[in-house]
Amino acid sequence: MEVLISVIICTHNPRYDYLTRVLNSLENQTLDKQLWELLLIDNASKSFIKNEYDLSWHPYSRHIREEQLGLTPARVRGIKESKAEILVMVDDDNVLDPTYLESALKISRDYPMIGSWGGKISAEFEIIPPKWTKPYQRNLAINNLERDIWSNLVDYRATTPCGAGMCLRREVAQKYVYLIASDPRRMNLDRKGKLLNSAGDIDLAITACDLGLGTGLFTCLKLTHLLPNSRLQEDYFLRLQEGLGYSSTIFNYFRGFNQIQPKWRESIIYILYLFVRYGLRRCRFYLASQTGRKKALEVIDDWGKNS
Repeated sequence: MEVLISVIICTHNPRYDYLTRVLNSLENQTLDKQLWELLLIDNASKSFIKNEYDLSWHPYSRHIREEQLGLTPARVRGIKESKAEILVMVDDDNVLDPTYLESALKISRDYPMIGSWGGKISAEFEIIPPKWTKPYQRNLAINNLERDIWSNLVDYRATTPCGAGMCLRREVAQKYVYLIASDPRRMNLDRKGKLLNSAGDIDLAITACDLGLGTGLFTCLKLTHLLPNSRLQEDYFLRLQEGLGYSSTIFNYFRGFNQIQPKWRESIIYILYLFVRYGLRRCRFYLASQTGRKKALEVIDDWGKNS
């Protein structure tokens, strides 16, 4: 029987109870296990994942160790090792609804013009989030999707799936691997160790548009994002904000989008406005984002000097 879907889980020092729930959700998928394979990519974890997680319940499962640290090298390794025409990227804190793979396969057939797609992402917090976190929770890969939406516009973020549960056609994944091989600097877009760069997902997803395909989000695809207490701390949000500022600037560079960097006088005026209107915390978040952008522009400037 032909394998139709490759599920790729990339993990680095995972939380045991979270990854166990992720694997349990896959074991309970309604799609026949003969129709999909499972690849668990151990990205340079301190202990070997294969010694801690049993995949014998799946007939086409493999443990794969990738020693080069970083989400991008792990994803590339998973893509190269996979066999199916449809790939599903699952993070080690994503609990899929039972029909996820079956729905992903149906979408691939019903929407041949779409190259990458995702769905509705709900959050499961360990504690009740403090009220101040609400404006920033969108950065935690939460998407309360209410209707199906798709487009073939590169810069239309509303239809671009994030990495959690992202589905890809093989031609899109292979094109992305080619882009990384052609310019390894693209690895600066994504997470590596404790760095919280977060634009690799978008770069991967809109590679579909490079091939004349679209991106989309569908309500029938549902997963739960497990979020520990540590991700509700201000320090984490600030590091994430800086990482987003950095990686989005690098992303714009590679994609040829205009870099909008406010002048120092405009920044000061805006900071004063934020302080008066929202208080000191909003100022800290703005400064974190600007710090990330500044670091990215310095890196881009160095690339230009060394080219």
